[in-house]
Amino acid sequence: MSKLAHSILFLSTLAAALALAPAFADTIKYKADLSSASEVPPNDTGAKGTIEATYDSAAGTLSWSGSYSGLSGPATAAHFHGPAAAGVNASVLAPVDAKASPFEGSAKITAAQAKDFADGKVYFNVHTAKNKGGEIRGQMAKE
Repeated sequence: MSKLAHSILFLSTLAAALALAPAFADTIKYKADLSSASEVPPNDTGAKGTIEATYDSAAGTLSWSGSYSGLSGPATAAHFHGPAAAGVNASVLAPVDAKASPFEGSAKITAAQAKDFADGKVYFNVHTAKNKGGEIRGQMAKE
């Protein structure tokens, strides 16, 4: 085979492989049950909720949907936090518009943040005026 033919074959194979790469992207699903007892510190509102999230590794995008009920008042903020184990507080990773239930959204996250999700080191919580540090919380876990 000539050098030119070899180069054309190589480039064709490379182009085909790159075209198929998105088909091999990972889509990872996470879920958390949200409760007032899981907050740090816990509170006694009895509020509850759930959140489901999907991470698309090819796009670097996290998409989510969730709902809650029984809050002591209107939601004032909501966030993914990490890295942190259950029972430990951490900084905000990504804000979420969850002032109404149900809610949904998406955001780009970094590779390090995606690893924190995969390692179980991310939690989600919803804040209210009465519970400024968070009223309901849940640790994100792979489904």
